[in-house]
Amino acid sequence: MTKAVYPGSFDPVTLGHLDIITRAAKVVDELVIGVLVNSKKSPLFSMEERIEMLKETTAHLPNVSVQAFEGMTIDFARQNGANVIIRGLRAITDFESEMQIAQINHSLDNNIDTMFFTTSLEYAFLSSTVVKEVAYYNSDISKFVPKAVEEKVKSKFNNINS
Repeated sequence: MTKAVYPGSFDPVTLGHLDIITRAAKVVDELVIGVLVNSKKSPLFSMEERIEMLKETTAHLPNVSVQAFEGMTIDFARQNGANVIIRGLRAITDFESEMQIAQINHSLDNNIDTMFFTTSLEYAFLSSTVVKEVAYYNSDISKFVPKAVEEKVKSKFNNINS
């Protein structure tokens, strides 16, 4: 059985994230989405909100679950009995840092491998940061996030900007 973890901050979850999640769920038996508490970022959404958005947008995928985690991804993978870490690559610039992280993780536990998925071309430019920037200026984000997430992002910025 192949069990994988897909770590990220998902603040908010984008269609690019869902592209990777959907494709990864087809090639592994079980996929655990790990919502990271990232001390380097100030999230727009609380941990609970991010988990709820991910659960809502992945409910149609029976082999996908969502959990919060802190610390190192390799430890999260071990705690979940995963033998694969899923990572998405948008551009060549992602590859260098992701490769370094994958090599470090493999040196820490050679029973856990990293599997890279290149993002589909229509989402190659997309990031949570871009979504928040566009939403801040009250522009259309419907092409970037699921409908339920779009409403939550708009609501969050309406509260901030009022």
